[in-house]
Amino acid sequence: MDSSQALRSSMSMNLGVFREPRGVMRILQFIFSICAFATTTGFSSYVEITLNCEDKAFKLEYSYPFRLDHVQRTVDFCNKTESFHLIGDFSSDAQFFVATGVLSFLYCIGIIFVYVMFDAMYQSNGLLPLADFFLTVTLAVFWLSGSAAWANGLNGLKGTTHNIINTKQCHEVCKSLSFASVSELTISVILGFLNFFLWASDLWFLYKETPWFKLKQSTDVNSAA
Repeated sequence: MDSSQALRSSMSMNLGVFREPRGVMRILQFIFSICAFATTTGFSSYVEITLNCEDKAFKLEYSYPFRLDHVQRTVDFCNKTESFHLIGDFSSDAQFFVATGVLSFLYCIGIIFVYVMFDAMYQSNGLLPLADFFLTVTLAVFWLSGSAAWANGLNGLKGTTHNIINTKQCHEVCKSLSFASVSELTISVILGFLNFFLWASDLWFLYKETPWFKLKQSTDVNSAA
């Protein structure tokens, strides 16, 4: 049997994998990874500043990837012109978080295809379950570190936007601030830690597919006999 015949024989659609924990977990990971990075990349907000003179108000708008120090606006008021800007760059934390979500999303698509189309090869070739296990460990670590980094970045974002009135640019000029809700970003952090839980808890089911577990099971059976 040549390699093409072997490949065709190993390809047999197995939808029954979605009744197994590893298949169900991949579907959940697929859905929640999309939710996590979509809530971050789709977010936009603003800080509205009201000036003492003329009670003039204007907005400084920001969005993903949250390079706030790139957001500025020139305002004319009281016969003078002033430039106002936000403070801080939180792009590295946000982009790491989003990259983790995108990688997880793509990996779920790839491994689900393997489960469905190449399940016989997956079961017979010990390297595939091991690779699946180690890649899942890696992505679980990414979710934990990415979610922690983004949670810290979000706290910094909230702090800098709420303290603009105390900066030099606002001294004796700004009357008050108002803010749009950032609850969507808080949800994204919660989804990030939820993703970590999903990927970490999946490791037990994947471990049971590895040669390590099967060897242990056969050793236990032989010992009992």
